[in-house]
Order: sequence, then C-alpha cells, then structure tokens
Amino acid sequence: MSGQTVDSSQLQAKPTPQANNISAHHHGSSHVDPGDIAIGVVIGRASEYFDFFVYAIASVLVFPSVFFPFEDKLTGTLYSFVIFSFAFLARPLGTVLMMRVQRQFGREVKLTIALFMMGISTAGIAFLPIYERIGFTAVILLALLRIGQGIALGGSWDGLPSLLALSAPENKRGWYAMIGQLGAPVGFIIAAGVFAYLLHNLSQDDFLTWGWRYPFYVAFAINVVALFSRLRLVATNEYSRMLEEQALQPVSTSEMVSSQGYNILVGALAALASYALFHVVTVFPLSWISLYSQRSVDEFLAVQMLGGAMAAFGVFTSGLIADRFGRRNTLGTLAVLIAIFSGFVPMLMNGGDSGQTIFILVGFLLLGLSYGQAAGAVTANFKQKFRYTGAALTSDLAWLVGAAFAPLIALGLSAHFGLEYVSLYLLSGALGSLAALSLNRALEIRD
Repeated sequence: MSGQTVDSSQLQAKPTPQANNISAHHHGSSHVDPGDIAIGVVIGRASEYFDFFVYAIASVLVFPSVFFPFEDKLTGTLYSFVIFSFAFLARPLGTVLMMRVQRQFGREVKLTIALFMMGISTAGIAFLPIYERIGFTAVILLALLRIGQGIALGGSWDGLPSLLALSAPENKRGWYAMIGQLGAPVGFIIAAGVFAYLLHNLSQDDFLTWGWRYPFYVAFAINVVALFSRLRLVATNEYSRMLEEQALQPVSTSEMVSSQGYNILVGALAALASYALFHVVTVFPLSWISLYSQRSVDEFLAVQMLGGAMAAFGVFTSGLIADRFGRRNTLGTLAVLIAIFSGFVPMLMNGGDSGQTIFILVGFLLLGLSYGQAAGAVTANFKQKFRYTGAALTSDLAWLVGAAFAPLIALGLSAHFGLEYVSLYLLSGALGSLAALSLNRALEIRD
C-alpha cells in the first residue's frame, strides 16, 4: 500500500544473468508499461481502502447498536474500535504467512488466496447475525472476520508500487510515489457516499436492520473486479521478468528483521504524523458527531466526501512538491504543519458546523499532502534484495503504530478528558515523524 523512492544508481542496475535468461525466454510476451502498472496500483489500493472504510464507518454508525446493544453508545463505539484495531494487529502476520506462500507457490497463488480471504471476510460480515440473535457469539465472529481482513490485507502486497517506483525517472520519484496513495481518498469517497445514500433514503430501523449490510456486499463485488485487474498484470511473463530484474522477491522474515530492522522501524516512524492524522480526520470526527452533535450524519459524510476530494488533490500535489523540494523536506514540513494544526482541534471541533467543516477540509488537505509521500518513505534505504519484503513490513508497522488505535485513543481521551488530548495525540505523531526523519540521513542524501 505504499510507494517507494529509489536512487539513480539502482535505476541503472543491470539485470542479473537469470533475468536475462527470463527476458530471452519470454521475448515474445506482452509488454507491461508503467501506465498499466499505475492503473493496477490505483485499482488495487482503492478496493482495499473501500473495504477498509466500509468497516471503519460501520464501526461508528452500526456496530455499537447491533453488536453492543448492552452498552451505552460511547462504550459500544469504543468496543467497536477495539475490534477495528484487530486487522492492524493481524496484518504483519498475514504478510509473513503469505510471503511464505509466495516463495513456495508463486505470487499469483498468494494474491488469489489473499483477495479471496478479504472478500470472504468482508461478505461474511454482511451475513453475520447480530447480538440479539446469537448473543456474544456475534461479537466473537465479528472479531474473527476482522482478523481475517487483516491477514488478507497483509497478504495482498503484490509489489506493483515498488515496480512502479523503480520505473520512475530520477526527477519524478515523488510523482510516481504518490500514485498508489490515491487509493485512500478514492476508497473513502466511495464508501462514505454509499453510507450517506443509505442514511438519507432509509429509516433508522431499516438501516440498522438490513441497509448497513449492503456496503459489505458492494465491497465483495469490488474485490472480485480488483482481483482480476491485478492478476491480469501479475500473471504476465513480462511482469515476472521485471520483478526478477529488480530483485523484487520475498525473503525470510528473520533475515529481513536481523539485517534491515533499523530501516523498518525508522521507515514506520517517519510516517507517524500522517498515519495518526489519517484516522483523526476520517473515523474519529464521525464518531464525535454521532455521539455529541445534533448535526445530520449523512450531511457530515457529504462534507467528508468533499474532504476526500481535497485529500486527492493533496496527494497529486505532493508529488510535484516532493520532486521540487525533496521528499525529506516535504515530509518534515508537513509534520510541522500537522503539529500546528493539532493545536486548533478543540476550537474547530467545538466551533459548530462551520468549525467542524473547516477542520475536515483543512485536515483532509494536510492528510493528502503528507500521506502522498509518507508510505514507504525510507524504503530506498533497503538493500535491493530486501525491498519487496521491506516495503510490505514497513507499511504494516506504520499502520500498526500510527493508525491502529487512533480512533480508540482519540475518542476515549476526548470523551473523558477533552479534545485537548486529541491535540496532544496528533502532536506526538508529528514529533515522532520529525525525530525519525532527522535520523534518516540517507533519505536526505538520496533526495
């Protein structure tokens, strides 16, 4: 789910003899150009983020009522956010397990298993009986299906963003890095739009009885489309040859951690500001509005959809800015801006409809600008043989450290101690990013 940078010496690396043999053997195979790779990256990431946000929105609007009716709405939402975090905890496990599958059976088998697991887990939630029918078993099944989503997401890493980044001209690395990140705002806009439509056209009883299940059916259908779109690329001989030439193959996790553990840790922390902001402007404000505001939820989702468009614009713009000023400078500057923005959280969220709208639009814009370059920010530091696995594990750790518990922490702190603590949470993420970037001197040299 992350883009990567690459230094010019690696772009000029010569194919190995093995790669030359593969190239000669498949000389007549169909060509895969960067445009096809870019389309595959955007489709794949948009489908993953659609699944992601369908579950996230349901965690606020649905699950507290249908799976935790024995608790008040705040406690039910906090419980929903606990289960929400399970996917991020399971994701590194999915990466490790599916990398082993790939080494034994090939990337087509791995990707097919992962995306079918994602589809089954997502559709399973759509058919899941609620608490009133089967009691606490419903909560256990929801947790297991959420873990299934996390394992599947970890296993769905296909190497397309890495391959796209390695195809980048030296002066276009930021532009190529942002392409995969467009999936986040696209997936959010579609998911929020589906829920906003259902809320606007259904009664509350109908929505909680059957309407909420519809987005999960849609998510399953989108997964099928994404599966065939990505397999169309992954299964080609040309794609396999390009991965071989760039040494984009999985390595064992033990070797990866022992040799490149420092780069994984610094890479994850460098993106901390962006990943913390990710849920503070998407999931957390929706839960706050649902609990403490008289504002219409479908209207607020429409505002967030506009924010998603701002984020998409920010992602595009981040590529131009990074190519002009350098990725490290871009990430550092955005971390400072996020730190400044964190100080306005209480004033804006308590500022009525206009203040909340400003919070969403400005927050989403900052998110797009930072997230466009955040994922995989220091994967250029990996030795070439470790890039494929390193990019996946760095992304897993960044999501786990920066985003997994963000809705739970932000809502819990704000509900019990005040919105000022959300400011402190965001500020800590920004400071973490600045500290990691200051350690990552190699990134400065490469930029």
